[in-house]
Amino acid sequence: MIYQINNGLVKYSAETILDHINFEIRNTEKIAVVGRNGCGKTTLFKLIAGLLPLDNQDSDEDGWISKGGNITIGFLQQISFENEDLTVEEELMKAFTKLLELKKKLDRLCIRMETDQSKEVLESYSKTLELLEHSGGYTYQSEMETVVTKFGFALTDLKRPIKNFSGGQRTKLAFIQLLLCKPDILLLDEPTNHLDLPTIEWLEQYLKQYPKAVVIISHDRTFLDKIADVTYEIEHRKMIRYQGNYSAFVKQKRLNWDKQQKDYQMQQKEITRLMTLIEKYKHHPTKVAMTKSKLKQIEHMDLVRAPENYDLKSFHADFKPLKEGGQEVLKVNRLVIGYDKPLCEVSFELKKGQRLAVIGENGIGKSTLLKTLVRQVNQLEGTFFYGFQIEPGYYDQQPAKKENDRTVLEDFCEEFPDMLLSEARSALGAFLFTQDTVYKKVCQLSGGERVRLSLSKILKKRPNLLILDEPTNHMDIIGKEAFETMLMNYEGTVLFVSHDRYFVQKIADSLLIFEKDKVSYYPFGYQELTERKLASAKEDAAIKFLDQTNTPRAVINEKEWDRKEQNRKEQDRKEQDRKSGGRKAEGRKAEDRKKQEMRKLELRVEETEREIERIKALMENPEIACDYAKLSEINEQLVREERKLEAYIENYVKEQE
Repeated sequence: MIYQINNGLVKYSAETILDHINFEIRNTEKIAVVGRNGCGKTTLFKLIAGLLPLDNQDSDEDGWISKGGNITIGFLQQISFENEDLTVEEELMKAFTKLLELKKKLDRLCIRMETDQSKEVLESYSKTLELLEHSGGYTYQSEMETVVTKFGFALTDLKRPIKNFSGGQRTKLAFIQLLLCKPDILLLDEPTNHLDLPTIEWLEQYLKQYPKAVVIISHDRTFLDKIADVTYEIEHRKMIRYQGNYSAFVKQKRLNWDKQQKDYQMQQKEITRLMTLIEKYKHHPTKVAMTKSKLKQIEHMDLVRAPENYDLKSFHADFKPLKEGGQEVLKVNRLVIGYDKPLCEVSFELKKGQRLAVIGENGIGKSTLLKTLVRQVNQLEGTFFYGFQIEPGYYDQQPAKKENDRTVLEDFCEEFPDMLLSEARSALGAFLFTQDTVYKKVCQLSGGERVRLSLSKILKKRPNLLILDEPTNHMDIIGKEAFETMLMNYEGTVLFVSHDRYFVQKIADSLLIFEKDKVSYYPFGYQELTERKLASAKEDAAIKFLDQTNTPRAVINEKEWDRKEQNRKEQDRKEQDRKSGGRKAEGRKAEDRKKQEMRKLELRVEETEREIERIKALMENPEIACDYAKLSEINEQLVREERKLEAYIENYVKEQE
């Protein structure tokens, strides 16, 4: 145990943020901290970093923090370099101060050994050398260069002054320095924000191999699944520890909730049964002993509390496009994009109902492509055109950050000047701007609130093509899940940029991948791309091994050659499809549409099942159980949902046939 909070209480003014929490870090654990925006995750980090005290530390309540030894804690809270005239290399080398002191000591011992070869000097030299090697004394330079390049910098940037870099680049440099310092507890608050996919994947491997403890706040579910072996959830100001990554936590939380609900219901039924007996026989002289016994039985019960409902409050936007539009949504032909110089050339076609994800490294044209398609940036060469009655709605992450002094309601009504105030408030309410929150100034909104405001304005126009640039940035996990559900049910077409692999895997049915030397289109989703890359990497490794050992390739693993043969046949099939006018390609598209429809049905089945469970739980509410009219109304709602579920399942079975 290197760190522990016991029965901790944190308040802000009169508001309780964290209520009697228990938290611990053991050895080299990789811990995920999850919860809704505003639940207290960053407050917890400030507590661990020593920036906040416990509010019950000096009271009669037993609350304390314990640290194991002289541990170091690293927390990237704000960017402040003491001397911005220093070069990047000079600043980053501060992370190796102790190591450089060891090198200096070793150099001094080397000089001393020329004239003094006593046992004491030789032993000191041997110990210092061993410690230097163990601390990475011969690899720190290459480690620094690796991390710098993985975060998108060139090695020549090491010689540039820090003051020459942008705010975003300085944030990355501070992050790099924190990683190189290797604190005993590394606190990372949304570390994947604004990192591209290759950098995120590299960071995953780095943190998995990090020799000390890591605590992560993140809404990137794939990132948490790859790294975490422990998950803490903050909900209703309480913290609960779960063993395993994010997916394991979700499963265990559901099981725990179901068990507690079942135990609670069983106990309530038993209490009701006992109370019925007591009421029935309490006036019978011969049953007095029995009724007293039943009362004592109830009094000695360890009461099971009803489980608290999940905090699932989120925005909802179940809307249909105003116009249906044609089957041909967008055609891009050899479009050269860029500003003062070309970035890349892009060609693809977008069909009705398609969900195309644009992914790749930062700074090579993804957002520029979207800006070009909505005519905010002029194309350098090539063409693009929209199909019949296609009306795009564009979400730009940059304007979502711009500040103004208007209230939320004023900002929304400026976009829709003819809209009734009641309709405007209703539209904002769907995005969680209710009551007095509509009078909050836009400049005071959090990142997640600004995203919701921007989306509310776009979706109110009911476009049939959504063009979205990093829409899930600043959304918490519940918000992302709500947005995913909305897009899965959306009948229009979606073109979006994202670095969130879980979101891409859930939504996209095709990919446009930006690389430094090309842009490639793939008519399948992210999961299939990952599987193909893995198969290709295994095949390449097998061939490389055979080449190195001069082994005839005939002995290569049969499965690897099968994969290679399948790839060749796939290419041949595509060529035949092209020559035959694409008839087979249309068949595959029909199959893809069938899979897409089945995904929608699966999602609707899950949603309906959750609604049925919610209604059943509502029917057991004591207040409603006594209201016959309300109970009858809820029962009718339950029957409707159960019929919907039957219809969805029936359609799903038909789709499988």
